[in-house]
Amino acid sequence: MARRSIVLRNRPLETRKAGRRTRTSHAHVVDELGKGIVAGIYPVGTILPGDGELAQRFKVSRTVLRETMKTLAAKGMVVAKARVGTRVTEKNFWNMFDTEIISWHFANGVSEEFLLQLYDIRLAFEPFAAGLVAERANPAEIELLRGLALDMAASGHTSESLALADLRFHLAVSEASHNPFMRTLGGLIEAALVGMFRMSTPPSQSGFANIAETHMRIVDAIAAGNSAAARKAMEDVIVDGREHVHEAFSALAEPIISLPISSF
Repeated sequence: MARRSIVLRNRPLETRKAGRRTRTSHAHVVDELGKGIVAGIYPVGTILPGDGELAQRFKVSRTVLRETMKTLAAKGMVVAKARVGTRVTEKNFWNMFDTEIISWHFANGVSEEFLLQLYDIRLAFEPFAAGLVAERANPAEIELLRGLALDMAASGHTSESLALADLRFHLAVSEASHNPFMRTLGGLIEAALVGMFRMSTPPSQSGFANIAETHMRIVDAIAAGNSAAARKAMEDVIVDGREHVHEAFSALAEPIISLPISSF
């Protein structure tokens, strides 16, 4: 059976960037090789082309290539061996929390399995984060969350704008947990939300009409200082999103769907 996947061009939601910067030669080569590794152009266990070939292909210096390999090695994707070359590592060595690696998966075509795995991680961490917020949030943080939940009820949302509003809420929860480790989940949350909304019809037709209400339940539990209720409300939101992903893949008529994605 053909793998069902969606292809989301460009990066998910570029909300954490102040503006689009011109990519350096180093960033370009990292991006191209990283996408090639994820896509299987450079399969696991193979040796990447040598410096001479890559320098000619990308029109960059050997210094740029050395820095590129250091970057990919830091992500766990390659390892250099003396007199052998740079080998692509097994996927279990890759840093799957790395936002670039997540983006490269989206560029290659996101499978149902990949998206559901993102939701597994969200279920493992975000309900607990919501519980921490109920214990630690100050009044200003609670009001911020309330305002972000209300933003989801605004009229005229597209799938894209609603995904952005949802993302802002969940990132604010991570911040209000006052736990720096929770903040590192931003890229995973972003990817999961983009995947769900990109596969769905406009909000009024896709079952997202109550999204503000379900998120407000999280805020109300947080405001009441009820950790258990906050955890349960967050879990309900994530499980609902996970079900939308499963339903969307089940409804796909074609093996592959290509969906353009805009940047904000």
